[in-house]
Amino acid sequence: MSQETHEWLNTNTLIGFTEKRGHAWHYRAEDQGAESNHYVGPVPVEDVRRRLFPWHAIEGTVSSTVTLPSGLVVTITDDERKTIVRPDTQTILGIFKDGYTIHQYDEWLLETVAAILDDSLSIGSAGLLKGGAVAWVSIDVPENIVTPEGVEFRPNLLAATSLDGSLSTTYQRVVTNVVCDNTMSAALSEGADQRMKVKHSRYSKVKLAEARDALAIVHTIGEDFARQVAELTSIKVSDGDWQRFLDSLAPLPEDAGRARTNAENKRESMTRLYNHDARVAPWRGTAYGVVQCVNTQVHHESRITGSRSERNMLRAATGGADKLDRETLERLRGVLV
Repeated sequence: MSQETHEWLNTNTLIGFTEKRGHAWHYRAEDQGAESNHYVGPVPVEDVRRRLFPWHAIEGTVSSTVTLPSGLVVTITDDERKTIVRPDTQTILGIFKDGYTIHQYDEWLLETVAAILDDSLSIGSAGLLKGGAVAWVSIDVPENIVTPEGVEFRPNLLAATSLDGSLSTTYQRVVTNVVCDNTMSAALSEGADQRMKVKHSRYSKVKLAEARDALAIVHTIGEDFARQVAELTSIKVSDGDWQRFLDSLAPLPEDAGRARTNAENKRESMTRLYNHDARVAPWRGTAYGVVQCVNTQVHHESRITGSRSERNMLRAATGGADKLDRETLERLRGVLV
């Protein structure tokens, strides 16, 4: 369950292209107030500015009031550190050393992305998490792509940053699998560079030409992923291969206890998805089905602490989705006979 409430997700995230992707899992009309957060087409840029980014983070001082052993009350100020404050809610989002530089959301997630793409923005989703300490904007292509193998997906460029130190400003090529709303790796080759990071330093800036070369821009993702799907569906996985994969991924301890129960639950979840779930079962018996099964289980059903929405978004932005899919494929190759 998400740490963010349904009301927060329905008022602080904006979801576009619902005619193509459907509603987000958290959609509740009664939690949205007078204005829906779902759009049939792209999310208008000005709506992102107005509804999510109308404020700019500001810097504040760091001080602490303490009572000394003598009973004297003093206030100590740390001139080498500063707070990052959200002014409209008057909340402290982070505390940093003086060299930290704020990356304002409208500048780094809207203006810089538009410059990288050298195009108008077709925003598929945008949102705030952790009380506004984390933000993202996803740039989507207008139409879904369906491969000959029946995999429907949306290529996108995910831009994300934070004001609490949890995330560098990151631009990441990803794919959204429409049937399950999963983030998947756009290219599984180990050398493929799918992201660009910019640290929050006083010298931080984006070199547009380098960014375009590194990211290969959103329009090329579709070809890469479609080629990947064709390759993975051509790799056959027998029932025996699947059982060996499960044994490798979630081995059963001999002794009863929490570890064995957790392993049994994971195996049950994976087996159900692989054999019966519409998000996975159509590709059962192929390497793509195995990758999709693990991705879906981790994305939607794995046990987590904290916010699933935050975890999934940060996994996409930091390359966790790429790492998961690559590790799954490597594990599978190790058991294929």
